Amino acid sequence: MSGVRRLGARWRRRRPLRTRLALAASAAVALVAVGVCAAAFFVIRYELLHQLDLSLTQSATRVVQENRGEGPQIIAGECRFLSAPACAQVVPADPAADPEAAYLLPVSAPVREVAAGTRAPYFSNVTRFGHSLRMLTTPFGDGRALQVALRADPVERGVRQAAVLLAAVGGAGVLLAGVLGYAVSRTGLAPVARLTSTAERIAATRDPRHRIELPPGPPGRQDEVTRLAASFNTMLGELEQSVSAQRRLVADASHELRTPLTALRTNAELLARADRLTPAQRERASGALGRQIREVTGLVNDLIELARDEEPLPLVEEVRIVELAEHTVAMARTHWPRLRFELEVGPGAAEAVRPGVPARLARLLTNLLDNAAKFSPPDAPVEVGLTAYGGGGGLELSVRDHGPGIAPEDLPYVFDRFYRAEAARALPGSGLGLAMARQIARAHGAELTASAAPGGGALFTVVFGGEGP
Repeated sequence: MSGVRRLGARWRRRRPLRTRLALAASAAVALVAVGVCAAAFFVIRYELLHQLDLSLTQSATRVVQENRGEGPQIIAGECRFLSAPACAQVVPADPAADPEAAYLLPVSAPVREVAAGTRAPYFSNVTRFGHSLRMLTTPFGDGRALQVALRADPVERGVRQAAVLLAAVGGAGVLLAGVLGYAVSRTGLAPVARLTSTAERIAATRDPRHRIELPPGPPGRQDEVTRLAASFNTMLGELEQSVSAQRRLVADASHELRTPLTALRTNAELLARADRLTPAQRERASGALGRQIREVTGLVNDLIELARDEEPLPLVEEVRIVELAEHTVAMARTHWPRLRFELEVGPGAAEAVRPGVPARLARLLTNLLDNAAKFSPPDAPVEVGLTAYGGGGGLELSVRDHGPGIAPEDLPYVFDRFYRAEAARALPGSGLGLAMARQIARAHGAELTASAAPGGGALFTVVFGGEGP
């Protein structure tokens, strides 16, 4: 038995889904068609026999009414013809009381038992005169039984004709079931076939721009397969964006790395011929090499940071944002001694805490402060504000500079990786700081936005929700 199951499972695995669905649908429809035909056959057969039995019962009632006082005898014997009335004879319980003339219908022990009252009336099939007869045996009274018979071959012929007709209808139903099963499988799996074709084409070409054609109709009335195809199209769109972003990142990173790596190679080649250089030249080449190494190292570290999608859970803790801001502002004052950094803490913000990774949140604020310091004139402050808002514990951290601000055409792209506005191309940096700041903010359930500050300059705002990440 297990071998049969294994063979069946192997057969199912080797057959396409369309074939299996067509066979299943065909088998279901064929089973229904055959079942209906079989049920119709038995109903027709029962009704024809029932009508014949009713005719026999009516004939027996008429014979009893017309021959109540008669003894054992043959009452009618012309049932060999279709148009003749039923054959009828009265049989005594005691064989000794039989008439001298032979009976037309067979007399057996059950007939004597009905005459004696020890057996209930019954119907039976007999053959006489070369024809099939349907016979009723019923009590006649006073120890006698009445046998009534009619030709049954018309009923049998009708049953055979019904069987042939219903068999033909059942066969046609099975063929129609096969055609419908194939049509259902072809139509129902068409979106799946398109999905499979698209997936195979993407696997062969590695091009996620392909899409599955969806049937027209409102989104709320789509079937499961269409919704699957729509979800697959959405996934392809996300994949296309991811691949495009990855290619753009690789292209931008290669462009940003090309200049420092070229300078590194040039200075390394100069230092390799140090015996031909003066001490001052060697010192300048060595200093330039160190700066370029630090620049490349910072760029690679930033790329590694940007590759992280989530914060490591073991490092998450409750962070007091005001302490973090004070520490980060103090470090910025050390790093940018010519600038003035001002921190203002609003009511209710001093005790605010948020779950997060302190080093990463510090990196977020450091990147914003460094960006503000690059564009701030020496006599203008960099303003850092921390305010609470709403009744649900919302917190807002803002960094504002008084520099030239962000041009309207640059505003949508300030958080893109490697994006640098025209005014910032001559300044140090790789264009990854703001992209990293936004990623850190989103990883902590916050949102970082940029806007033009009133009166000039740029304003960056980090909004923490009331619940935290």
